[in-house]
Amino acid sequence: MAGKRKVHTAAFKARVALAALKGDRTVNELAGQFDVHPTLIHAWKKQLLAGAEEVSSSPARAASADAEGPPGRAVRADRTAQDGAGVAQKKATVLT
Repeated sequence: MAGKRKVHTAAFKARVALAALKGDRTVNELAGQFDVHPTLIHAWKKQLLAGAEEVSSSPARAASADAEGPPGRAVRADRTAQDGAGVAQKKATVLT
């Protein structure tokens, strides 16, 4: 039976992907250095490039997203508020 899967931090993934983007070493050399599979390095490199394209594609949208805070945070708060209001309304109609 194989051991547990390794959980790599975002900082580690970014460091490996940036090293791969430099191009001074092969992916196999980096895989040996960082003790990860070369397929992971290719995937992390692709994710890094996709994220960079998204950030640089619309500076105004990226700036407004940073000012608003992390995405999804407000949605959860609204959903909770709406669900709570719905429950309160149902209780009020049942009691009357």
